[in-house]
Amino acid sequence: ALGQNCKDEDRDLVARVFGAVGIFPEVQEYLLDAVTGVSGSGPAYVFLFIEALSDGGVRAGLPRSVATQLAAQTVKGAAEMVLRTGKHPGELKDGVTSPGGTTIAGVEALEKGAFRATVISAVTATTKRSMQLGGKDEAEIRNKYNL
Repeated sequence: ALGQNCKDEDRDLVARVFGAVGIFPEVQEYLLDAVTGVSGSGPAYVFLFIEALSDGGVRAGLPRSVATQLAAQTVKGAAEMVLRTGKHPGELKDGVTSPGGTTIAGVEALEKGAFRATVISAVTATTKRSMQLGGKDEAEIRNKYNL
């Protein structure tokens, strides 16, 4: 989101700078708090997931170093598939989930633990906190953004 006084040259400069370290989707300014919720705080959520996945591997008998390496590589590979294929993550999940297989058993366990709802709550909590730190009024956050 560029301010009203920014020129096309400013947009190009920002795109080059941020594009050098990753993707640079341009969003309306009012969505920047949500961007914080997803990509600003998202690395902490992913680190937590990698740690938990690694802990599961250790619980199942793997050495910590092997479990962590496998967990991190799994997250990296899955992220690359989302970015390269452009497919919805649910479609990719379904593509690796066999009826009655090991993956669906794990997915069921995650759903019983409210995995998706918990992640959604984390993003909305982060978005709300970003709004608060940005000086938005609680009534506006509640009424306009339903947070």
